[in-house]
Amino acid sequence: MIAQLSDVTFAYPGTDIFRGVSFQVNPGDRIGLVGPNGAGKSTLLRLLAGRLEPDKGTASTARGATIAYLHQSQEFHGAGTLWDTLLQPFAELIAMQGELTALEHQLAGEADGDEHSRHLERYGELQEIYSRRGGYTLEASARRLAFDLGFTDEDMGRSVETLSGGERGRVELAKVLLAQPDLLLLDEPTNHLDIEAVEHLEERLSEWPTAFVLVSHDRYFLRAVCREIVDVEGLGLVRYPGGYDKYVGEREERLERMRAAFERQQEKIARTEDFIRKNIAGQKTKQAQSRRKMLEKLDRLENARDDWAEAADFSLRFATGDHKGGKEAIRAEGLTLGYPGGPALIEGLDLTIFRGDRVGIIGPNGAGKSTLMKGLLEKLPPRAGLVARGHEVRVGYFDQKLGELDEERTLIEEIRSVRGDFNEDVARSWLGRFRFSGDDGFRKVKGLSGGERTRLSLGKLMLQPRNLLALDEPTNHLDIPAREVLEEALADYDGTLLVISHDRYFLDQVCTRIVHVDSGAIDQQAGNYSDWRHRSAEAAREEARRLALQAEEDRRRAEQAQKAGRGAAAPVEPVDPRRARIDDRDARKAADRERARKEKRLAELEGKIAEAEAQLTEARAALAGEHGGDWQRLNALVADEKKLADRVRSLMAEWEKLGTELSGA
Repeated sequence: MIAQLSDVTFAYPGTDIFRGVSFQVNPGDRIGLVGPNGAGKSTLLRLLAGRLEPDKGTASTARGATIAYLHQSQEFHGAGTLWDTLLQPFAELIAMQGELTALEHQLAGEADGDEHSRHLERYGELQEIYSRRGGYTLEASARRLAFDLGFTDEDMGRSVETLSGGERGRVELAKVLLAQPDLLLLDEPTNHLDIEAVEHLEERLSEWPTAFVLVSHDRYFLRAVCREIVDVEGLGLVRYPGGYDKYVGEREERLERMRAAFERQQEKIARTEDFIRKNIAGQKTKQAQSRRKMLEKLDRLENARDDWAEAADFSLRFATGDHKGGKEAIRAEGLTLGYPGGPALIEGLDLTIFRGDRVGIIGPNGAGKSTLMKGLLEKLPPRAGLVARGHEVRVGYFDQKLGELDEERTLIEEIRSVRGDFNEDVARSWLGRFRFSGDDGFRKVKGLSGGERTRLSLGKLMLQPRNLLALDEPTNHLDIPAREVLEEALADYDGTLLVISHDRYFLDQVCTRIVHVDSGAIDQQAGNYSDWRHRSAEAAREEARRLALQAEEDRRRAEQAQKAGRGAAAPVEPVDPRRARIDDRDARKAADRERARKEKRLAELEGKIAEAEAQLTEARAALAGEHGGDWQRLNALVADEKKLADRVRSLMAEWEKLGTELSGA
């Protein structure tokens, strides 16, 4: 056990969050917390981190266990440069490095003696601690992690005062990852990350040596890194072993079982009550009285409450109107875009979006995705080239910054700013479709949460027919049920769609064409995100093979030139055709032998992987069991699990490498 909640009850003023919750995090756990917005996921992390005290029950951690916590509204702590801030939590290690350096100078200038021996002993002690705590690899690890999260060498020297909110969030994420705690608590860690950075984070967490609990609405991310899912449901928790996909199926099966049990009990209660009514005053009075007592003692089941269905209970439907628009919805020729005083982000782009296209724009943060969308919508004047909009193309635009909302307006006023013909009652009825009920219509925009703002903006977007929807990060602030509602609405929409998103699952559901923007280069491909990712990976492998063959050819030519005594730059002597045919035949035989060897090894690896995975499953089952406070046994189990996990990863890496080589051959 690393952290534990025992019979915990917690409430905010006027709102119960948890009642009688028990939860335990063990070494090696990789847990994803899911649930609609407001269910209590962040509260659970804060209780585990010790940032909140339970109203009842206890929250405890193992003696000596370290916990690092990243929360959504992270207070930013740091001064100086970005590099200084990254290393700030490691001041003790850095001071130790300074002392080691000073001792090295002292020892170099000292003669043998008692003082020299003391310094040498102190140096050995310090060096052992410094090495064990990762001092020698700290700076390299920090730099690599910063690059994985989207920072550059130039960023390392920037003052933290110049960092945006998103950049500050990435710095705080890097700091908690570098800490390598016994338990990592991450609240929405993919916020502010582009797709590439999320994939780097997935790789890091897939190899994470200790335990973590994270909150995320990114379904791809949950699939990639979590071994079990905990659903924050009602006032409690339900734990599902296995990954996200398994959880989705098992959750529905569990709800069905609960509904069936409730209905069976209700039928039994109805039959019993009917018997009591008919016989309480007759010959079977004693039986009726006995059954009445039985009913009074009956532990009555509650009907299954589906929090996800309630969170998804709002209506989205986008209409195109009477006219679908011209065949070419948007056409750009030689388009160059940028902001005053800055470099061009998009240069010489030729792009045509046809009626009915469903285009996803992806790329790293700062690459120019929003710039491209604004340029195509003629919200940003081009530096060069032209943009033309098709006949009768009417655009509905969703701004990721939700800048079209007026902070001082009420929700009713926001609706009526689009539909002035709506009276107050009609506006309130419309808002009810987006889970704004009662007096919510009189709230001001400035008091809304991020998810509420997004729902309001989508509600405004639905008020008028639009045959082209341009959506910039529409899933920001939405929980999984709301994202699924949006995906279904866009699947039913028969207009043209232009969307920017870092949500890979969302892109797979709604897009049929991908435009990738990176460093001014534009890559356009048909298909959804997974199709683009697969083709890009294939292209990268093909390029790597081409470069390897080219390098081998260059080496062979250089060797031939050297043998001929004419230097590396001398022309290669002609090859005898007959000799070439023999060499080619021998090369094919060697290649066939090598392929047969690899295929045999591939088959062996499949057996070894199955065996190692079975052993790993047993080890994790033992780890999840009760240990009776035997820390020595627990440490041995953790070591076994890590060794087996490393073996599985090593075997899988070799299997994937061989598979790639064989498919490439």
